Order: sequence, then C-alpha cells, then structure tokens
Amino acid sequence: MTEHKRIWLGEDRALFLGELPATQVHAHAAPVLLIGLSGTITLTLPGNERIHCHSALLDAGVEHALDSQGELIASLYLEPDAPETRALKAGILKDHPVLLDPLLSATRHKSLETRLQTFDLANLLPRSVQGQTTQLDERIARSLNIMRSSQDARLTRQSLAGAVHLSESRFNHLFRAEMGISFRRYRSWSRLRSTFYSVAQNQSLTSAALDAGLHDSAHLSRLFRDMIGLAPSQVLKNVTRMEIV
Repeated sequence: MTEHKRIWLGEDRALFLGELPATQVHAHAAPVLLIGLSGTITLTLPGNERIHCHSALLDAGVEHALDSQGELIASLYLEPDAPETRALKAGILKDHPVLLDPLLSATRHKSLETRLQTFDLANLLPRSVQGQTTQLDERIARSLNIMRSSQDARLTRQSLAGAVHLSESRFNHLFRAEMGISFRRYRSWSRLRSTFYSVAQNQSLTSAALDAGLHDSAHLSRLFRDMIGLAPSQVLKNVTRMEIV
C-alpha cells in the first residue's frame, strides 16, 4: 500500500514525512535532518561512500544521494539563518558537515513524529541547538527580509547589494560567509520554497513556479533534481497534506 506524504512549511523550516524513491546525487541549500522512521536509510556521500544509518544531519552544500529502501522517512530542513542552524554550525557541524545518527536516544515512532511536526529540535537534538551562536550580520539579515517580503521574485543581486549599501562583490563574500552558501544557490532554494508555499495555498505547480521567478516547468524540474534529487512528480505525488504552520 502506498504511504501518503505530508508536508509542513514553517517560516524558517520545513518537514516532509512519507516514502520517496532513491534520489540522484544532489545538495540542499539548507541543513537537513534525515530520519528513517520505520527502518534504516542508505546515504551515498562524496567518494561513493555508502553508509547505512537510522538518521543523519547534513550541512548545506553536502552532495549526497538518499535511498530510503522503501521505508517511511522524515526530512527536516532548516533555513541557513534560523537560530538553530547557527547554533548547529557553531557547534557539531562546525568541523563535521555530516553527522550520523545524531538523535540522542531511540524514540517511539509516534512520539518522534509529534516532535518533528512541532519542529521540536530542543528535544530532538537538545545539546546541539542550545549552544553559543553568533548573530547574523545585520546587512545580510536586511537583504533576506527584502527577498522574503518583496513581491518581485526576480530581485537581482545588484539591487539587494545596493539596498544594504554594499558592492556586489562584497555582498557576495559576506552572504557566503554568513549563510554558508552562495547567494545564487540560496536564491534558487528560496524560489523552490516559494513554489511549495504557493502550492500549499492551492495554486497550480506551474503557476506557483512562475510566480516564484522560475522560467518554465523545465526550469522547475532542473531545480528539483539539483536540490532534492527527484522530479517534482516524485515528491508531490500522493501528498495528502501540505500546510503552512
């Protein structure tokens, strides 16, 4: 029987619960916590290293392929500027971009699902998200606010740099230093997120993608494969619940 998929979209985080086919090699533009809810998962990491684990925490930009082997999985994504992300990057992800089996103890399936649905990272990874962290540079924070509040999905790097009184080259350097990824890659990730948000509000996938600044359905498919490792239909087919929380 096909396991239905569920998606929750928060302000600076998102959660997927369900089954997925094996992905191609891809890299997220945000840290992700992957969990095999009904069994182990298999990750292929750089160097073709295949690892079997129950959970894994991957920093943004880590190339990998995921094979859930038919198991029910959870994928919890954090925006690069989320407070928990900055604590993780200052702590356990600082020198190790991949952490295997980071959950502190075995948790019953339903209890774990509840914690995931409420984005309860304080209990999922208590020692990891409560450490010291640094505040996001105010100029980068302002540029993110402009991107997220603007109705113009095609805001350019030049216009954002000008809005925070930086040259393009300085903005590029500072953005990568603060966010851990390039502006170009984050903008693509942001457009993908915007597409999901619009679909959650009953907009068609094609219309949502165009509103997010993508050129056409082929552009959307390339973005899905690059950042999720799957075609849009492989992710969104049989989704029975998608909501903004």
